[in-house]
Formats: sequence, structure tokens, C-alpha cells
Amino acid sequence: SSSNDIGNIQGINILKAHGKSARDSYLLKGYALNTGRAAQGMPLRVAPARIACLDFNLQKAKMQMGVQVLVTDPRELEKIRQREADMTKERIQKLLQAGANVILTTKGIDDMALKYFVEAGAIAVRRVRKEDLRHVAKATGASAVSTFADMEGEETFDASLLGHADEVVEERIADDDVIMIKGTKTSSAVSLILRGANDYMLDEMDRALHDAICVVKRTLESNTVVAGGGAVEAALSVYLENLATTLGSREQLAIAEFAEALLIIPKVLAVNAAKDATDLVAKLRAYHHTAQTKADKKHLSSMGLDLINGTVRNNLEAGVIEPAMSKVKLVLTH
Repeated sequence: SSSNDIGNIQGINILKAHGKSARDSYLLKGYALNTGRAAQGMPLRVAPARIACLDFNLQKAKMQMGVQVLVTDPRELEKIRQREADMTKERIQKLLQAGANVILTTKGIDDMALKYFVEAGAIAVRRVRKEDLRHVAKATGASAVSTFADMEGEETFDASLLGHADEVVEERIADDDVIMIKGTKTSSAVSLILRGANDYMLDEMDRALHDAICVVKRTLESNTVVAGGGAVEAALSVYLENLATTLGSREQLAIAEFAEALLIIPKVLAVNAAKDATDLVAKLRAYHHTAQTKADKKHLSSMGLDLINGTVRNNLEAGVIEPAMSKVKLVLTH
């Protein structure tokens, strides 16, 4: 991930597909849209892709409600109908002339309009979620367009509004067709395909995954890490208890209480893992006391809880780490 992508969690698209088990979830390089091509006659793949992102209907233009036209001759009425159809055709031709071969719209595309895309060998996708359209536009360098009208009142579409990607393909994931946008130009877009037995399972996985991704984001932003598993809280608690004994005023009580409160975190961690919390926290404090009082035992300051085996271990070596930023915020908010 480049430094520009740090914090851009939205660039990770999460798709949920029923079936298989959670362990069958996988990562796809590219942005996946949870929908297929608008018509079967369209190609399954276009490369390189030039993508138009639209936020309006590509359906036969209808006169606005309330517009009254007094027509006595049926042929005149037919001309109006023909003009309505021609307006949509002209819009599509403008898109195709600008070089677009992938058209994404948040609204509808009617059968008459689809015919033109099929003939041009372009992929059109309708009813794309606005959120997805925004992310695709950002990843491909496209501009989301809500109208073709320019300052002069003419309808135009410029090639500079198109986004670029190496390829756009329709693939089958589980029982659904998805449109994959691969090799996006401005930022790397990836999709996570989650598999699970039912909606509840998938939603729970989605939440857990989002939390995990946020931790990675925080770590990259923080640039510094500390030992996890209650190590920081235990070390702070021991340090503050020692500090409290050096004070002769009422401050001693407040600091001692704060030191005690910090131990709630390792205690809760142990209880949640169904381990003997009292025993583990006592051992943890003993290690940190030694680390802070004996010069040759400073390495013990990385000791934290191993919640799988119910022991105390060096969490830096075990790879159980947390962003330092989170710990600083935790203490400051208290």
C-alpha cells in the first residue's frame, strides 16, 4: 500500500457471498461490483477499459410532468416521440465517441439504449450503488457526471471525464455475476469476497474485518507500535503505583486509584478468554515490577498476556502488537 492509500479504507470493497465456510473467503485484485452486465449481448471483457461514471438515466427522454403540448396532427405527435428517442441515442453516441467502452450508471438503461451499447461492443452496467460509483471514479480517475449540459446549454461529453483501468470483466462468484474492474490507474483497489453460511455470519465477519482493517490503518498512521495483551496497561499501573508512594499529599490516592483502574483491561482480556484473571494479572504485574526495578531485566517490559494458552509471554516477540496512538488516546481520554 502506498502512503496515499493509508486511511482510504473505502478503497477496500467487501462483497458477501453465501455458501462455503469463512475460511474460503479470499482477496481479489480489483474493484468488484455486485451486479452483472445489463445485456447478454455485451462482451464479457474489455481491455484496456475507458470508464464513464454517470448519475442519470439512459432511458428514452420523457417530457416533464405538467408540460402541455397542443398537437392536432398525429404526425406531429410522432415527431415528438421520435425526438425523445433521438435525444437518448445522441447522448449514447457522445459517450461512445469520447472513447467510453464501459458505462456505469446509478440509474436505469432501457432496452432501446442497450442496443447501441451491444452494437458498439461496450459493457454497460445499470443500478450501480452511488457509493460504488464514487469509489470506482476515484480509483480510475473518472469524473462522476450528473448531466451532459454545458455552460452554453449544449450537451457534451469530453474524453477527460473517463476513467482508466487495465480491464473490466464479468466473473462468476458463488451464484452471482460480478463486474471486476482490474488494474485501476490512480489507486490500487481491492475487493474481499467473504464466504459464510448465512447473512448473520457474513455481517459479523464484515464487522470484525472492518475493525481489523482500522487497526492496520491506525498502525500505519501511528508509525510506532507497543506490545499488546495488557502489557502497556500493566506497565503503566506498576509505574504509577511506585510514583504514588513517593507523594505525601492527597494526590497519592488519586494516582493509586488510576493505577488500579488501568488493570481492568488485562483483567477483562483474561476473563473474556476464560482464564484465571487474578493469577494472570498478578504474574503480569510481577514481571513489569521486575522490568522497572532491575536494570538487567528491562526486556521484560514487553510481557503481556497469551490468551490462547493462559500464560504470560513476550508479546513483541510473539507479534501481538498495538498502535501506540491508540494507547496514548486511551490514557488521555481517561
